[in-house]
Amino acid sequence: MTNNKTYDYLIVGAGLYGAVFAYEASKRGKTCLVIDKRSHIGGNVYTEKVDGINIHKYGAHIFHTNSKEIWDYVNGFVEFNRYTNSPVANYKGEIYNLPFNMNTFNKLWGVITPEEAKEKIEKQKNASGIKEPKNLEEQAISLVGTDIYEKLIKGYTEKQWGRAAAELPDFIIKRLPVRFTYDNNYFNDKYQGIPIGGYTAIIEKMFQGVEVRLETDFFEDRTNFENIAQKIIFTGMIDEYFNYQFGELEYRSLTFETEKMEIPNYQGNAVVNYTDRETPYTRIIEHKHFEFGTQDTTIVTKEYPSEWEKGKESYYPINDEKNSQLYKKYKELADNEDDVIFGGRLATYKYYDMHQIIGAALTQVEKEFKKNE
Repeated sequence: MTNNKTYDYLIVGAGLYGAVFAYEASKRGKTCLVIDKRSHIGGNVYTEKVDGINIHKYGAHIFHTNSKEIWDYVNGFVEFNRYTNSPVANYKGEIYNLPFNMNTFNKLWGVITPEEAKEKIEKQKNASGIKEPKNLEEQAISLVGTDIYEKLIKGYTEKQWGRAAAELPDFIIKRLPVRFTYDNNYFNDKYQGIPIGGYTAIIEKMFQGVEVRLETDFFEDRTNFENIAQKIIFTGMIDEYFNYQFGELEYRSLTFETEKMEIPNYQGNAVVNYTDRETPYTRIIEHKHFEFGTQDTTIVTKEYPSEWEKGKESYYPINDEKNSQLYKKYKELADNEDDVIFGGRLATYKYYDMHQIIGAALTQVEKEFKKNE
């Protein structure tokens, strides 16, 4: 039987999942074609250099993991710096440390010892009388009390999700990190940092020797693309792949407003969250601080959450009961596709951190190639 397929793998999406798979497959002598409808590689981790500053085009990305294997893997492409994620919250001009820790509690209540802070939180939790939380608001108050909720959770969450906290399901906040130490490090992971020179440098290395076509939409030439390779690695929206036959999965989207400033330092931190309801954006990112930049100018990005509609970028899956049931239907279809592998955030309708995406891609690689090795 003759085989007229041009490639072993067609990889739809030039983001982190697709890049890891393409790199590993080509390392094993497989031919890959990567396509992406955007004009650049890297998906949402794409960074663009402007005036010596690496701009995180789709929001702040801080790499963190407890896996030495994954940390060593990414450091095999580029060197990472020692950046530690320590965002601050701005509530109507009051500045608080995140995650909630002794510095936060001292600023809120003047307490000094962990015992005093615990007492304050417990008192507020008990005063609320909430025994069985029925929504996000009640869940948050039952975990951290009213002061932290009102100043640091409520407004930010309502902006992020576009609805009142009392209307949001409690499972969105299963737990809230509360630390009774003076430690502003947001992540507890063993390894953390930013790639020196930006994330795009990693993806470029992964794609060396791989054919990549940008501004190329799978759905505009679907019949051709479905017949061009032995297998498809699909990292786009799973409902779109199946022509939305059960309906559309829902997301939250984001828009970004980026501005260059002729000053060396705008806010003194890479990320400042705006936790009041009135400020329309959720945070401001000052990109130079991710790499300890000393340039005379700075570039900042305001991040605005928005409702998602077809054609907009899909950032956060809304994993409520309705959407979870809908995704299950699409997953059943996906499981019956013999020559298509669905991977990544959009294809599995799940929010991933970067280390999780890499881990998922490497697991898939192992599954795909172990039978031949």
